[in-house]
Amino acid sequence: MQGPGENAGVLDIGDNEVVVFKIESHNHPSFIEPFQGAATGVGGILRDVFTMGARPIALMNALRFGSPSNKRTKYLLSRAVAGIGTYGNCVGVPTVGGELFFDEAYDGNCLVNAFALGLADKDKIFLGRASGVGNILMYAGSKTGRDGIHGATMSSETFDENSEEKRPTVQVGDPFQEKLLIEACLAAMQSGLVLGIQDMGAAGMTSSSYEIADRGEVGLRIDLDRVPQREEGMNPYEIMLSESQERMLLVVERGNVEGVRKIFSHWGLDAAEIGEVTAGQTVDLYWNGKMISSLAPSVLTRSVPQYRWPEEPPADYEARLSFPVDSLSPPDDLAAFWLKFLSSENVCSRKGVYRQYDSTVRTNTVVHPGGDAAVIRIKRSGGSTLPEKGIAMTLDCNSRYCLVDPRQGTALSVAEAYRNICAVGAAPIGISDCLNFGSPQRRDSMWQIAEAIRGLGESARAFDIPVISGNVSLNNETKGKPVLPTPEIAMVGLMPDASKAVTIYFKEDGDRIFVIGVTNPADLGASEYLSVLSGLQKGSLPTLDYDIELRHGQAIRDLINAGLLRSCHDLSQGGLAAALAESCFGPDAQGSAKRRGARLWREKGASEEEMIAHAALFAETGGRYLVSVRAKDEKAFIEFVGERSIPIALSGVVGGPEIIVEGCARIALEEAYQRWAEGLHALLGN
Repeated sequence: MQGPGENAGVLDIGDNEVVVFKIESHNHPSFIEPFQGAATGVGGILRDVFTMGARPIALMNALRFGSPSNKRTKYLLSRAVAGIGTYGNCVGVPTVGGELFFDEAYDGNCLVNAFALGLADKDKIFLGRASGVGNILMYAGSKTGRDGIHGATMSSETFDENSEEKRPTVQVGDPFQEKLLIEACLAAMQSGLVLGIQDMGAAGMTSSSYEIADRGEVGLRIDLDRVPQREEGMNPYEIMLSESQERMLLVVERGNVEGVRKIFSHWGLDAAEIGEVTAGQTVDLYWNGKMISSLAPSVLTRSVPQYRWPEEPPADYEARLSFPVDSLSPPDDLAAFWLKFLSSENVCSRKGVYRQYDSTVRTNTVVHPGGDAAVIRIKRSGGSTLPEKGIAMTLDCNSRYCLVDPRQGTALSVAEAYRNICAVGAAPIGISDCLNFGSPQRRDSMWQIAEAIRGLGESARAFDIPVISGNVSLNNETKGKPVLPTPEIAMVGLMPDASKAVTIYFKEDGDRIFVIGVTNPADLGASEYLSVLSGLQKGSLPTLDYDIELRHGQAIRDLINAGLLRSCHDLSQGGLAAALAESCFGPDAQGSAKRRGARLWREKGASEEEMIAHAALFAETGGRYLVSVRAKDEKAFIEFVGERSIPIALSGVVGGPEIIVEGCARIALEEAYQRWAEGLHALLGN
């Protein structure tokens, strides 16, 4: 319904309903002031969604921080998570999922990406454009202050030793004010009194006013002295560049101004008439009746410089890609290493983070944080007995893969997102992306950016999933050291019956376990195993076979729809070693805490090569899923996958006090859980 170019993308989900979603970055502000930086990132992405006429129903976040040994990491992580939780919890929108990754490359520049999804009627989508000569431009929401001035400029710079001095450029958010703004804006839009609407994000009134004029191909007159202000002595420069939060620009017919004012007054918010739409092709700014600026909107939108910086792979590209992973000796004690692996910062439990987020508010969340993808139900109205649709969503990016080969790494990140959506039973329908990179003026960074975009385009076309919105965040580096290339993929899926969604957790002792897909023992390059074992980020990446991904993903969705799967978990970062343990550590079918052991063995058709112990546990071959079924459904399951020529590499059974992969290693269930559960305690506290 709406692709890139507006505040958010829009997808038709049937029944005259659409979902509206987008992901954006708030990286630099979050590094300077993590609580407010992360909090206002949530507020900004919410405004992008409800500006389109959609009620926000879900939030997610993707976080990247430096090494746990860096003294600043604990502060940044704890404060950013607190900011996200505070804003989302107070505004009353559930935070249902996310991603967290640590690497020393983020020591000087953390990443905070925020995602929001909303629901709207198909025939009530609003756009950020001005129209109708003589119509009134209204300012609504919080008063304007001096916070956030030059915030957009700061976000386009690299960091240095003086970065702390930029703290005053970080905006200050008020989630309770945002809640009022959501309700007032939605009421005004539903009343039919609003023609166009735009939130004031980066660069405040400057970007919002010039964007709505350019999109509508009209001019504007703005009387800046009529803008509600909360500080004395503000000048036009400060008013135009302030990034004070919770503010909107509305275009309203002259006869409807009072009606709009009454709606906002009901919610205790300002709604002031500050200008009008003009027939000219300029945005004219007035101060106390005197014109102080007249500029064509296109100068700040379509006519800005179009850069094409030279690109060149880094000098170590070939050497990094061709590193012989098989030259490394595997651990002497594989069981001990497995336990260490589960406690490592990029594998261990994220519960210490997501327990600070309310995922239950609004009572729509079907699958909560901790699994492959979150699922929100769309409630039926009017006493309908039809099944409630489900919206699945996930955030994924393998930054190590993207460092080694950004094109293939980005495509593999899309494939992982695809598997995560399929694993809960949904069909992928749309992508939003957030491209986080270093300075494009360095040839190797520009190469990473370009290659990642190519990989994203190729994989989106191969999976037939449209990219409908997104964001670019560049210059994420400090003193010339960039972050890992991080093209974050937000993928959304649709399922006709939300009640059929499955989680990653084993449900009952005696259930049968199967690993769908063939393991390639060579798929250890740039893996989590290699990082924990040797601290290396090298080696050839797993092959991406789109035919296998599509066939296996469709089979998983069909199995879930048929009611044959009790659990499903995709195999990706951390391989079988991570997925099997995570499936053992969850609640049972009734939601009670219940850890269950498991035992797996090699199927007769699987090759000896597949069972090289360390590779069988840690290889990150794509197209694989770990599933469980009731014992009585085992025959039906085997017949189902057999008819589709889908291989089963391992089979097994749920139960017992250990987690066992025969021929590889065995670990005690409770010890494994404690190692996994306590991995982030040093960073987050108990």
